[in-house]
Amino acid sequence: MKKQKDVSYVKIAAIGSGFFALMLVWTFYNAYMPLILGDYIESRAVRGAIMGLDNLLAVILIPVIGTWSDRIDTRIGNRLPFIVAGMPVAAIFFILIPYGAAVTLWVLLIIDVIFLLAMTVYRAPVIALMPDHTPSEKRSTANGVINLMGGIGALAALFGLSAVYGIDRAYPFIIAGLLLLLAFLILYFTVDRNPPYADTSNEEFSETQPPSTFFKGIKSLKKPEFRGQLFILIAIFLYFIGYSGIEAQFTVYGVEYLNMDESSAGFTLGFFSLAFVIFAVPAGLLGSKLGKAPLMLTGLILLPLIFTAVPSLPGLQTFFPNLNEVYVLQGVLFTGGIAWAFVNVQAYPLVADLGGKRKIGFFTGLYYLFSMASSIIAPGLLGLLMDIFSPPFLFYGAAVTFLVAFYFLRKGALIVKNIST
Repeated sequence: MKKQKDVSYVKIAAIGSGFFALMLVWTFYNAYMPLILGDYIESRAVRGAIMGLDNLLAVILIPVIGTWSDRIDTRIGNRLPFIVAGMPVAAIFFILIPYGAAVTLWVLLIIDVIFLLAMTVYRAPVIALMPDHTPSEKRSTANGVINLMGGIGALAALFGLSAVYGIDRAYPFIIAGLLLLLAFLILYFTVDRNPPYADTSNEEFSETQPPSTFFKGIKSLKKPEFRGQLFILIAIFLYFIGYSGIEAQFTVYGVEYLNMDESSAGFTLGFFSLAFVIFAVPAGLLGSKLGKAPLMLTGLILLPLIFTAVPSLPGLQTFFPNLNEVYVLQGVLFTGGIAWAFVNVQAYPLVADLGGKRKIGFFTGLYYLFSMASSIIAPGLLGLLMDIFSPPFLFYGAAVTFLVAFYFLRKGALIVKNIST
């Protein structure tokens, strides 16, 4: 049995560098890939559908890899082999995206698929490193630190890389790719090969192949005793539809509806991430004191109120001619980022606790299955609402998903609480 030791937040921050690079890349990709696709495709729904199809591969592989990383045992541990295989390849092909876009749509899509495949190889294992190094009662706080690092990455993407994008489209991809390589080196030389809170014993598993382990686990969610866990995962799926849709389509809304330039649209979205960074650690502390589910429910009530206000902002200039619409929009998005911190900082620790420490990788995989499955349909679905009705329906559609997610999370949390008591 491994000897447990105190949490090292220096090490947690080092692990967070992987999340920093991941969020830097994903945030910039989700904000600007729809605009790059716009060079070839006019329809917002079609662009969104392509973004969603890209994530199909991730949905299939990430849960299996998460479970596989619970089982594998190598001289460099169970998570690092996947990180070694994925991060460098993802960095190289991310750098190639703008160059592929300059050739043809098909070259761009081939590079994109390879990039996404490499990202799926390391995503679940790099996130599972945090609970591997942290006891259950400290995971909300540690996840606050992790999300702080991720939020800084998102800020760097939307404030820093957006400005560089205005100079040359290729520059931000090169910078982000190099930072992803740097994060890989930090992780490789920092994380424990045998972390104190991980259990890679195979005694819990009767299957010999990771895929069979995962899909058998999926079937167990149909059992009545897992009804609460299933409802919580459904809630995560629903609210990520709203979040992923806004993340992927906001720059399109800003450029094509508000007539903002591409760099300004990304910069404005950055205020959402700025609030998330500021409130990530406080949200983690609040979750430890007040409970993960109650704080998530609070955020899911606030988000619809905030986002349904966005479409009304252009009309305010009728009554306030000197009002700067962009500044007000940035302020509203900042408020939304606070509410999102209440939700997202708690979500992964809540799911990680559902299966105990022996199945952290499995439930990490489930978390990404349900959250990334949203990414398959969210950009296309909300883009379709924008095409059929008008661009402001991006925010109305997202608000509905948050409200329905509130219902499922509340119901699931009550069931799980009753079971545990």
